[in-house]
Amino acid sequence: MKITSADFIKSAPDASHYPPETLPEIAFLGRSNVGKSSLINSLLNRKGLARTSNTPGRTQLLNFFRVNNRFSFVDLPGYGYARVPMEVKRTWGAMATDYLANRRVLMLSIHIVDSRHDPSQLDHELREWLGFNAKPHLTVATKSDKLSLNELTRNIASIKRALGTEDVVPYSAETGAGREQVWNRIVEVLSASVSP
Repeated sequence: MKITSADFIKSAPDASHYPPETLPEIAFLGRSNVGKSSLINSLLNRKGLARTSNTPGRTQLLNFFRVNNRFSFVDLPGYGYARVPMEVKRTWGAMATDYLANRRVLMLSIHIVDSRHDPSQLDHELREWLGFNAKPHLTVATKSDKLSLNELTRNIASIKRALGTEDVVPYSAETGAGREQVWNRIVEVLSASVSP
């Protein structure tokens, strides 16, 4: 995919603030500090478009980015950060569920896990929810450059078993490993969405 333009559109706290449902959307979701913003920046070849932070729980809104004026990336709030107040956690959960369940232009959810760790309970719950609700999704295991090839092979096999899927792409925002595979899936889903 050749990126000709990538622009931040807006941050939205709830559905009343979302952009109009005119372009297909790809959602990025995962636990706090798993590398969602870094993945988005890497896919778009843009440094700093999606704001990254070393502080888990920084993204508290849905952030919309228009790509090539043809589709949008949506960065959802991270989940599972212990120091966030319970009321904020509830708000995030309701916000994410409402978006995933009701957004008609959502074409693909990219579920991001850390290749160095086993999926959390919340990762399992998200995977089950996406499957139960028949939402197209792809699991991307970030930070793959932090592991040796043997460690990565072993961990990816473990993640596949834990989440009950063969559809896991190891990814490194540092080296770009996995970028082509993720784009192939995105393009496949976007092409299907405009087919007659």
